Amino acid sequence: MSEQEILFTPVILCGGSGTRLWPLSRTGFPKQFLVLNGRNSLFQQAYERLRSIETEAFRADKTLVITNEAHRFLVTDQLRELDALAHVDILLESQGRNTAPAITLSALQALQNSNDPVLVVSPADQIVTDLAACNDALRLAVSSAAQGHLVVLGITPTSPETGYGYIQHEKSEIVKEEVQVIAFAEKPDLETARRYLESGEYSWNSGMFVVRASVWLQAMDRFAPDILQSVSQAWEKRKHDGLFLRPDATDFASTRSESADYAVLENCPGSDIPIRMVALEAGWSDLGAWDAVWQVNEHDDQGNAFAGDAVCVDTRNTLVHASHRLVSTVGVDDLVVVETSDAVLVARRDKAQNVKAIVQQLISSKRQEHELHRKVYRPWGWYDSIDESDRFKVKRIMVKPGASLSLQMHHHRAEHWIVVKGTAAVTCGNKTILLSENQSTYIPLGERHMLANPGTIPLEIIEVQSGSYLGEDDIVRFEDHYGRK
Repeated sequence: MSEQEILFTPVILCGGSGTRLWPLSRTGFPKQFLVLNGRNSLFQQAYERLRSIETEAFRADKTLVITNEAHRFLVTDQLRELDALAHVDILLESQGRNTAPAITLSALQALQNSNDPVLVVSPADQIVTDLAACNDALRLAVSSAAQGHLVVLGITPTSPETGYGYIQHEKSEIVKEEVQVIAFAEKPDLETARRYLESGEYSWNSGMFVVRASVWLQAMDRFAPDILQSVSQAWEKRKHDGLFLRPDATDFASTRSESADYAVLENCPGSDIPIRMVALEAGWSDLGAWDAVWQVNEHDDQGNAFAGDAVCVDTRNTLVHASHRLVSTVGVDDLVVVETSDAVLVARRDKAQNVKAIVQQLISSKRQEHELHRKVYRPWGWYDSIDESDRFKVKRIMVKPGASLSLQMHHHRAEHWIVVKGTAAVTCGNKTILLSENQSTYIPLGERHMLANPGTIPLEIIEVQSGSYLGEDDIVRFEDHYGRK
């Protein structure tokens, strides 16, 4: 690397559940993995956006993705679609401890990979519509961070928004320059937000920032030494498991949960850690609620935004997101209508932030619709629960080429398998047989069995379960390629 080049490490924070985008976003398939505009998921967009900063003067090191155990295969599948796995390290948190520990892990790993690169930190669940403007702002931030500054990205406010934190900064008439950060402010009430907007001294806090790895660790040692110590201990005992880096679970679990804002950023103004802001005017949105999804998508002449199969009459300023069937509206204004295979949401657009209250009710009622979709993704493929009653359940199952389910058995159910596409290698007891389309087999209750796809095309089967208990926890695994128990 020449003296003129700056080495940077993209860091993608890929946690969170996105409860305000229920019923599309679920605990098992949160919003960062959803396609809400364009062709790629928000996570995939974040990966490509941060890599696109690279030029002859700005050289990208390996991207670091910080996520949790439950989502590791969603991350790898979506990176594989981008042909990006060779350019990524995936750091797995045994449990979420918020962003300060996560970024500290990334700083330690970045120093392991390279000589003190600049970290470009971004949540995985945002969008920008002007990539060129975003690149310009991030390169300016990287250049400043290379000089030892901690640089936050601020969004020039267009309305008195109460859902964002704010950055107070020096006034500037020049957009493409860094300015001094004076203070950070929590999400305000409406009147305070209006004052912020009128003053010209406040920007929305995007959650993106840029800092050298060594400067971040210095700031952690200055403001949150207990977090730095426990994360460092967890990192020293890390295990490298194929694609994944796993910090020690016990040490990481003992780490204090804290956001980067509280732990470091809000303490920097007036300290020996110089903090600056670069304005990001690039059509940014964090898609915090369905109203924001409506805003960033294309509208028809009546202000409506559609996804999926929708037919609307006398409808204005409405979002319709249909996943599985035709959704129709007549004579409505300013609504959000979201349809999935097992749930439908209808809300006023101006009340979209309150969707999280629905999720809380589902959790309190011990219902499962907050957690998983009817179609559930697994490292080997997916299954879709088509129908069920007290003593039977019908699933459609897809197994990727070369993949297999675990060697397992069930105490309470038997299974019938019918191949509808591809070739299945079925192990039942001590025998393994090959089944092709329209062939079937029976797995008795209590028998060890395994389903594999030896072919080059996806395998699809219909599974009919019957028995006294059909829960997903009635699985005893004997062998598993994916480290599950």
